[in-house]
Amino acid sequence: MNAGFVLRALRGATTAEANSTEAIQACVKELVDALMERNGLQGEQLLSVTFSVTRDLDACFPAAIARRQPGWDQVALLDCQQMEVAGDLPRCIRLLAHAWLQPQQTPLHPYLREAASLRPDRAQP
Repeated sequence: MNAGFVLRALRGATTAEANSTEAIQACVKELVDALMERNGLQGEQLLSVTFSVTRDLDACFPAAIARRQPGWDQVALLDCQQMEVAGDLPRCIRLLAHAWLQPQQTPLHPYLREAASLRPDRAQP
């Protein structure tokens, strides 16, 4: 899918209300939906998505939730634990996605919920 497209890295983050499967599912779905919608993406434009979570989230795997997205059957997904740093935002899920975009398209990086404080320059109301 590279004819006329350029490979771009997209970032994003959100926070879960609790360390529960339900809370993590809700925020991962919201984050993935925002990534896709804001960048006008279809599943076949995505190459890979890596999710990192803070140590206080271990109820489920974000990649397992994302794998349910329509058109994501060929997307390489990976979960890992975020490096622990004093004062880091609790219950935070970050993502790094690689996607094919139009050359003139400005990548939009969704920072949602409490994670908007990590990158106020990229947060949208």
